[in-house]
Amino acid sequence: MKKFSLFLVGGASALLLAVTLLAPRLLGFSVTQLGDAVRVATGMGAKLACSGRFVSGFDRARIMGDLASYSPATHLLQLDYGDKRVTATLLGLGRTSATYREGLGCTLDIGDTGPLDRVRITPVETSGEEWPQGSSVSSIDPALQKRVEAMLAADNRAGLQTRALLVVQGGKLVAEAYGPGIDTQTPLLGWSMGKSLTAIMLGRLEHLGVADTGATPVFSQWQEDERAGIAMEDLLQMTSGLDFDETYAPGSDATEMLFSAHSASDLPMASPARLDPGSHFSYSSGTTNLVARWIHERLGGTQASLDFFREEILQPLGMAHTVFEMDPSGVFVGSSYIYASARDWARLGQLMLDRGELNGQRLLSEDWVERAAMPNSSDNEPRYGYQFWLNRGGTSPRYPQLPDDVFLMQGNRRQRVLISPSTDTVVVRLGWSASRYPTGENFARLLPGG
Repeated sequence: MKKFSLFLVGGASALLLAVTLLAPRLLGFSVTQLGDAVRVATGMGAKLACSGRFVSGFDRARIMGDLASYSPATHLLQLDYGDKRVTATLLGLGRTSATYREGLGCTLDIGDTGPLDRVRITPVETSGEEWPQGSSVSSIDPALQKRVEAMLAADNRAGLQTRALLVVQGGKLVAEAYGPGIDTQTPLLGWSMGKSLTAIMLGRLEHLGVADTGATPVFSQWQEDERAGIAMEDLLQMTSGLDFDETYAPGSDATEMLFSAHSASDLPMASPARLDPGSHFSYSSGTTNLVARWIHERLGGTQASLDFFREEILQPLGMAHTVFEMDPSGVFVGSSYIYASARDWARLGQLMLDRGELNGQRLLSEDWVERAAMPNSSDNEPRYGYQFWLNRGGTSPRYPQLPDDVFLMQGNRRQRVLISPSTDTVVVRLGWSASRYPTGENFARLLPGG
């Protein structure tokens, strides 16, 4: 997600007048966008506060600080915490709530949420075996551990809010450090790193013989129009050509999809074709949610999707501290809403590093992993694979300090999972940095010889 330039206000007439005069200059939107801004602000506030409190276990001060990093106007939000529910209003306007369900996380209360109330959740079984199969870790490298602890402390002195920093080398967890209030089991929001997990789910379906990245059309609704030539691979590589607005401002496609919609995939599903498939890269959370919708429909609904996620992804990988949230209609929000511990994010990175096999089980074909880390064919940004960012493929590396073969999961607020085949290393960084994070510089120091 890009930086939000949102938000609001309204209420008493004097305040409304102030907003009319100051909103364009101070808050980044026109007063004509006030309704959209209130709706997005309260939707975002309710959703993130609910998940922050009931999934990550954060206190109210940290939640408000996280929200305020998107806009100072969020200080005007009123957040009411109830029994597994958070309600947000803005000076009495735009009342929006989100509800927590065990094993499902939080979902906005928009329209019929019945499918979520009827599902059965089976916890992931855990063991005391060595990571990544279990929760035991006996492979810490003392020198690297000191380096990781020092880096996390330096990040936080600089105001970067690094919350977890973890290094895996040679398949062993060799260093990990955590910020205040965070531990090895705390599920942390990956934002767009969830796109990579959505792609992995599609890759698992392909390995099982029930998905084909080259088949067209992806949806029967597209069969008779200009979208008929869009393949699943185009969605994965964000070269679909669909006209979806990824900017984060009141009333945009992306904010409506995440904070106001009953079905996150409805808006991108209705997006018209703008460019030829495969010709142009355009970053689009909407296309990821179309992949999630296809998975949902192919598997047969909400319960089947949850069962597949647990049985084919979570349990084989030993991911006991991961929550994949759904939209109010009961479909995974594949673009944005995955909370996982640093160790669980590292398991996903190790799966890709080991070319689709982990804990003695092959989940993805080697061919799929290779394709996932290959540059796309677009004319403007080839350094993007199957929902993974690539260091190679363009005229220059994305991170010059890192090996060319590095590929990454990346998310808003500088969430990162680095996968480095040539150094046999995975690095996880989770935090809440509103400004630039020195990804290349820091991660280079954590690779062998760094």
